Amino acid sequence: MKETEYRALPGTTMLTPLPVALLTCRRNREERTNILTAAWCGTVNTHPPMLSVSVRPERYSYGLILESGEFVMHPVDEDHVRAADFCGVRSGRDTDKLTETGMTCRAAEGLSTAQALTGLPLSLSCRVRDRIPLGSHDLFLADVVCVQVRSDLFDSDGSLHLERAGLVCYNHGVYQGLSDVLGFFGYSVARPHVLEKRMRIYRSVRRCGHRAIPSRERTREPHPGNHPY
Repeated sequence: MKETEYRALPGTTMLTPLPVALLTCRRNREERTNILTAAWCGTVNTHPPMLSVSVRPERYSYGLILESGEFVMHPVDEDHVRAADFCGVRSGRDTDKLTETGMTCRAAEGLSTAQALTGLPLSLSCRVRDRIPLGSHDLFLADVVCVQVRSDLFDSDGSLHLERAGLVCYNHGVYQGLSDVLGFFGYSVARPHVLEKRMRIYRSVRRCGHRAIPSRERTREPHPGNHPY
């Protein structure tokens, strides 16, 4: 068997894939909401629930977050990839991203200033706890004070199924879907009948719009927002 070969590269930020998230913020309740696309973000603690996001100080959203101490994080689904890309290549200093993408806002539970976006699978209301300057970026550590999840992602028994949300990731400059379920937490040691039952459910259901349907019926429609190019 041929030995696997690797090529050495200089140290760089190549931990991939990463989440794709839309972050909303504003300086006060009188200003319009701005949207920032973020990939350098993640969970950092369970009790209390906390997440982090790295933002360049020269970004327009940086000052809004710093002054208000709040933001809302939204994992992006396939319906909003085009909007996420647009919000990542345009600045809120001279662009009303809500108008340009056609997205709308709603109240964010637990926050007094930041608003949440309508239509995305879920939103995490965040209150800044600390800011750590790192170099090119500052790391914001935030408490997750509330999570709001779209009702269609719950079954009648109350179980949550985010695998149906059509979430996407960012893989070295490319947006990719997360529709295929390869396993679940603990599946490597699950009893055979449990493994078979759960994987049958996961693999038989794919996402279309905001409704879980069999994969053979799955369609994809373009986002109504403007194309960024």
